[in-house]
Amino acid sequence: MKIGNIEFGPQPVFLAPMEDVTDIGFRLLCKRFGASMVYTEFVSAEALVRSIKSTVNKLTISNEERPVGIQIYGRDVVSMVEAAKIVEEAHPDLIDLNFGCPVKKVAGKGAGAGMLRNVPLMLDITREVVRAVKTPVTVKTRLGWDQNNLIIGDLAEKLQDCGIQALTIHGRTRSQMYTGEADWTLIGAVKSNPRIRIPIIGNGDITSTEQAQTVFERYGVDAIMIGRGTFGRPWIFKEIRDRLDGRPADTSLDINRKIDILEEQLRINISRIDEYRGILHTRRHLAASPIFKGIPDFRQTRIAMLRTTAASELIDILETCRKRLA
Repeated sequence: MKIGNIEFGPQPVFLAPMEDVTDIGFRLLCKRFGASMVYTEFVSAEALVRSIKSTVNKLTISNEERPVGIQIYGRDVVSMVEAAKIVEEAHPDLIDLNFGCPVKKVAGKGAGAGMLRNVPLMLDITREVVRAVKTPVTVKTRLGWDQNNLIIGDLAEKLQDCGIQALTIHGRTRSQMYTGEADWTLIGAVKSNPRIRIPIIGNGDITSTEQAQTVFERYGVDAIMIGRGTFGRPWIFKEIRDRLDGRPADTSLDINRKIDILEEQLRINISRIDEYRGILHTRRHLAASPIFKGIPDFRQTRIAMLRTTAASELIDILETCRKRLA
């Protein structure tokens, strides 16, 4: 599979762009464990054009994480084109346009998945961004606004005609948010459309190695993208890669090593950001990590994780978890 000049090999597995989740520390770990491509947190075009410092900081990428994509969202042509030009100066491997974020503060203002209610504007933005930059441009979107408007089949062709070089489809409508189950049949239908020439990347509800293998085999997508299934679990990429490539499961990935990895994530984020924000970026991963499910009455421990503002306290909590799991 190939996007622009980036060659990924067969069945690549991507880390989805997620606000307050895909910081550089997490991206580096996911890359180390086999993510074929990672994405930054999504970036507001309007804030980028206004040079808001916290937004500009999201453009910081490292050669160690390549290939890496930067995703932008906005609601008008001018700001999206200007933001794409600014992003290009950060030298990502691709620029992704977010037409899929369902949260009210984004979609309710007409950006993200809100664009599914204004397809002509979505296409204008896409066409003009493609014209404005030399970096490959891709799109991430959903099946439609709601179950009465499942427009992805026709929309995929129109986006392809705008010049994008890959399309990621989340198998839900905007009205579903993250509820219910992702519908991969419509993603598969887009992939099997003989008029579609660009790579189709499937996204939605992949939380296990079995699911990853199934969607590749059943729906024929060129790549898959994993979002919430990576929380507190950057090693999921290695687990999936081993299964797809026919290797036995890595027995060295035991509880102790996984806790070591989470502690390393904390240290990376503190060193690359600062202690306070590094903890903020890390603790949601720790609280969501599936490795702690075996701990009785974990709720109070989880609350403690989410409240702590000191690295030493967070490490102490993790070490207590290690002992309880042992």
